[in-house]
Formats: sequence, C-alpha cells, structure tokens
Amino acid sequence: MVSLQTLDTGARPIMPQNFFHKCLVVVSGAVGGALGLPALAVELPLSTCVMLRSVADIARSQGEQLQTRDAQLACIQVFAMGGRSDKDDAGESAYFMLRAALAKSVTEALEYVTERSVIEEGAPVLIRLIAQIAERFEINVTEKLAAECIPLVGAAGGGAINLMFINHFQNMAHGHFIVRRLERAYSPEVVRATYLRL
Repeated sequence: MVSLQTLDTGARPIMPQNFFHKCLVVVSGAVGGALGLPALAVELPLSTCVMLRSVADIARSQGEQLQTRDAQLACIQVFAMGGRSDKDDAGESAYFMLRAALAKSVTEALEYVTERSVIEEGAPVLIRLIAQIAERFEINVTEKLAAECIPLVGAAGGGAINLMFINHFQNMAHGHFIVRRLERAYSPEVVRATYLRL
C-alpha cells in the first residue's frame, strides 16, 4: 500500500495527525477543483492516498500492526463505512462521483465562457451560480470576471468536498479501530454483546 510507505508501521501507538491530513486533502482538492477535469486524474488518487494514510495513522494510534494484511484490509474497509443510516454506506463511491461532477462542471463552465456570452439561458450551473451571486451584490458580470470566478468556485468546492469526506472517514476510522482494539483486549463476542446491550 502506497499510503503506508511514509508511516512507521510499528505497533507503538502514536497520536494520529488528523489536522495535517485534513490540510493536505483540502489543498489538493482546492488545486484539483480549480483546474477542473484535466487535473482529476492526478488529484483524485492523491487525495484518496492521503485519506487512506490518515485512516492508517488512526489505526496505528489504536495499536494496529500495519504490516499485517488484516490491519491493511481493515483500513480499506473504513472507506465502505457510512454513518448510522444505511443510505450513506457508499462513502467512497459518493466521494468519487462528487469530485468527478465538480471537475466536469468547472471544465464545462470554462469552455462555455470562452465560447459564448456569460448569462445565456442554457449556461452551465457554475455560470448561473456566479451570475446570481453577482446580481445579488449588484456586480456587473463580464466574461472575464466569470472566467476568473470559475476556478475560485471550483477550488472552494474541491477543498470543501475533500474536507467533508476526510472528516467522515476519520470519524469512521476512530470508531472502527477503537472497536478492534477492544476486541483484541476482551474478545469480539464480549464487545458485540456489550454493544447490543447499549
């Protein structure tokens, strides 16, 4: 696993660097969001690797032996975990779909601005959003202003999406690896029975 190559995979618990990983994915999401579809092929694997490294860092903090296949598989399983609702159990696929949709929107909006007038009826969503915001603040939107705003909107969106997902995956990882630590200490049956009682 590429994400583990920069981590000390020893068993000694170390506080996870959650904030550091959040900063990395927000920056990579912002850069990728600003550049649109062409950057997606580079940014998406990079952000995913950083998120997986964060999950592994959390696993290590709970005493997981990261050099074992079991611990590595447990790290990957975090990406399939949702919250309490069954509707959010496809976290990883939702992340990829959102990022691809944002990249496509940024690219379409930039192409639109270079080819046509800004505020036509059939304008892409990002163009209409920029026009509505500008109208609210009584700013006259030109093609140049819209073209300059699109990367900013894409950057903000890319950073926000990455932050939302890394928060989710870090929370899931903390819960998952605390449970695994308790199972190692008390047995899976005892932990499950206690959980069901609660």
